[in-house]
Amino acid sequence: MVSGETFDLIYDSDLDSDILKTSPQPNTEDLPKYYESQDYISHTDENRGLFSSLYQIVKKWSLQKKSKLIFTQNNGIGTLLDIGAGTGDFLKVAKGKGWLVHGVEPNKIAVKLASEKGIELQSSLHHFEGKQFDVITLWHVLEHIPNLEETIVELSNLLKPNGTLIVAVPNFRSFDAKYYGKFWAAYDVPRHLWHFSKEAIQNLFSHNFKLEKIKPMIFDSFYVCLLSEKYKTGSKFSLKAIWIGLKSNLKAKQTNEYSSHIYCFRKVNKRF
Repeated sequence: MVSGETFDLIYDSDLDSDILKTSPQPNTEDLPKYYESQDYISHTDENRGLFSSLYQIVKKWSLQKKSKLIFTQNNGIGTLLDIGAGTGDFLKVAKGKGWLVHGVEPNKIAVKLASEKGIELQSSLHHFEGKQFDVITLWHVLEHIPNLEETIVELSNLLKPNGTLIVAVPNFRSFDAKYYGKFWAAYDVPRHLWHFSKEAIQNLFSHNFKLEKIKPMIFDSFYVCLLSEKYKTGSKFSLKAIWIGLKSNLKAKQTNEYSSHIYCFRKVNKRF
C-alpha cells in the first residue's frame, strides 16, 4: 500500500508452528516508514472515503463489545494495558467504564490524537517493567511485533497471576484468505510480519497460558474482502466482496475458521 514493494510469505521453521513469516522482514529502523500513509486508518480518526467511514462505524460498535468482553473475562473492572493502542479509543471507552488504563503505541501521530482524548500512551513496553495488570489486550497487534517470542515472555511477566490476556489476529486459514490469495488485505505486508492460524496462536501461548475462549470477529471478513477486492480489481465498492465476506462467515460456521479471531487466555503459571 505504501511502498509498492513485493514480499514473500514463508513458513517459519524456527517457531515450529503453523506461522507464515513475511520475507524479507524490514529492520526495526525501517519499519515506521511503512506506516506513513493517510490510508493506514488505525492511526487516524478521519472519515475519508468509503473504507474509512465503514471502519469508523464498525469500530464504534466493536469498542462496546470489547469493553464488555474484558469486563466478563476479568469478572469486573481493574487495571488494563492495551498494546498497540492506536488513537486511544478503546482505552477511552474502558476508562469511561471505570478501568485504570495504560497503553503502548509507537506511532507519534496516533499518540497525539490519543492525548487529545485524555489518554496518555507510552512508546514502549519497557516503561511498565516491574508492573502487573489484570488484563492485557492486543487488538490486531501481535502480527506487527518483530520479537515475537520475547514479547510473549514480557506479556507473561506483565500479567498478574490468573490475569487475562486477549489477543485478536487475522486467520490465514479462513475462506476469504484462500479466495483472495496474494490480494488478501489482511496479509498487509510488510506491516504484518507474521501470519497466524488458530493452531499457531494456541501453540505460541501454550506455556504459561490457558486458552479459555475463541470468539469470531464477523465484521472483519466484510471489511477485509472490500479492501482485497480493491487491491485485486481497483473497485472502490464491490457487492461481490460483500458476498465473499458473507460466504466466509457462513463457511466458518462449519469450519470454525473465521477471517479473524479473538483468543482469551488465562495466566496459569508463575512469572518467568
